[in-house]
Amino acid sequence: MLGQVRRRWVMAVHARALSAWTLRPLKLQVASPTPSDSDIASAQKPKRVEDLAAEVGINAQDELKLYGPYKAKVSLNILNRLGDQPNGKYIVVGGMTPTPLGEGKTTCVMGLVQAFGAHLNTNAFACVRQPSQGPIFGLKGGAAGGGYSQAIPMDEFNMHLTGDIHAVSAATNLLAAAIDARMFHESNLSDETLFQRLVASKSSSSPHFTPAMRRRLVKLGLDTNSATPRHPNDLTPGERRKFARLDIDPATITVKRVVDTNDRFLRQVTVGQGAAEKGRTRSTGFDISVASEVMAILALSKDLSDLKERVGRMIFGFSRAGNALTVDDIGATGALTALLRDALEPTLMQTLEGTPVFVHAGPFANIAHGNSSIVADRIALKLVGSTGIVVTEAGFGADMGIEKFCNIKCRASGLEPDCIVVVATVRALKLHGGATSVIAGKPMPPEYTTERLDMVESGSANLARQVQNAAAFRVPVVVAISPFPHDTNAELELARKLALAAGATDAVIAPYHEKGGDGAVGAALAVQRAMDQHQASPDRRPFAPLYTSDMTVVEKAHAVAKTMYGASGVEFEARAKADLAR
Repeated sequence: MLGQVRRRWVMAVHARALSAWTLRPLKLQVASPTPSDSDIASAQKPKRVEDLAAEVGINAQDELKLYGPYKAKVSLNILNRLGDQPNGKYIVVGGMTPTPLGEGKTTCVMGLVQAFGAHLNTNAFACVRQPSQGPIFGLKGGAAGGGYSQAIPMDEFNMHLTGDIHAVSAATNLLAAAIDARMFHESNLSDETLFQRLVASKSSSSPHFTPAMRRRLVKLGLDTNSATPRHPNDLTPGERRKFARLDIDPATITVKRVVDTNDRFLRQVTVGQGAAEKGRTRSTGFDISVASEVMAILALSKDLSDLKERVGRMIFGFSRAGNALTVDDIGATGALTALLRDALEPTLMQTLEGTPVFVHAGPFANIAHGNSSIVADRIALKLVGSTGIVVTEAGFGADMGIEKFCNIKCRASGLEPDCIVVVATVRALKLHGGATSVIAGKPMPPEYTTERLDMVESGSANLARQVQNAAAFRVPVVVAISPFPHDTNAELELARKLALAAGATDAVIAPYHEKGGDGAVGAALAVQRAMDQHQASPDRRPFAPLYTSDMTVVEKAHAVAKTMYGASGVEFEARAKADLAR
């Protein structure tokens, strides 16, 4: 039956495709039992990245920057060429609340694009985050997918890639250094000396204001006439002091130095202990690089101009008078943007079956929005064309990753998802149904390797809630159930029925881990059916985030807490209220 559906699908695609790629899929040699991820990845020889680029419509000469034979940066100029090309369909993969081992959202993304691209003859692109060294060398491990649904080369995907995280680290550390240096110099220099150093020109003897300085003048009310902008010599001594002194309150600084490693001994440090710093010490710490606000900005920026504007608006602390201080105020906008320029371009790689993957940006979902970049999605949607598919991923469970994808990323990009896929496993259902907690590195408790229908049914409350969370955005929801070797047919079928009962448009058992794209064909067809049915439905309501941009932070928090978590409301403690009042 599935074979007949597949043949009809391929024929329909051939009939309507206007911009079909010349993709040459790579053949998988599937073994049973499934070998380790690293063994599978090392056994497959990738295509050269310039060949892949040509297959999917990227001009290798003008739009590609090679980083070795299997990965390359894609220039944002491609959007100028593809500006009139209609977008493809936009799919986001989330999940039920996972076990500490993860339930395979990235594996699902890779499996779906392998199914669409290598088995259903449909233009399909995966867009995923770049993993951090911290989790890679921790218990969680790599993030290239798993089994026969992976991005390759796996080692290059997981380590360094094209240096984007290093660029984020450099930009963040430059800002942190600038903040401490500014406090040091303000404590040592007179108002006039500080002002003259700030406005000094390297190219002439005449002082001048940079564009960022002019924005600060306007912000402070010192220059309101754009027709005749003020010269540094025009400012009075009082105005010079107001302009030059940020008067940073050290207790309010939010920017920490970063390193892309789990180094717990750097979490709390004291800086300024050198003799040259004259006793000006303060307590601070290090964050992991991908937890920085700079990484979140990189992921949300639409182009270089947008990146520069967002960097300039970034608040790093407050003055002693309680005024917010930005990167523009400290004059570091241009320098940070220059460090991030190349990092704004997504990196092209491929799956095990030779379908394209963009790897770009990596903000955490628990403190940021947990999604790959907007620019990668925009380019991919243009490249696949109107009949193509782009599949991206949202970190953590649907309550967090999908919520932030819809409320934050889609609001910033102007894009709307056509379908949400929620990944479920019998393992996660059992965990939420009362099974012993899963601990990475320890043997699996016996209830996970024996049939326990009672635990599967009890744990379905979590899956049901996550399906409802996804459906709250008025988008069709498909549940992909990823089987593990110890799962029984009865457990898998019960999980499928429970997903449908929870309100999923469709639910499919999808063995993409053990079979690659072939194992995801059923899920891919279910996604297409769900989108077609939704589009044809007379009762279809448009995609809608949970809150509007003009709502207050308190109102937004209430909307998310009530809809995603079933809360009756949110209580804000005094400290939180004080922060919101600033």
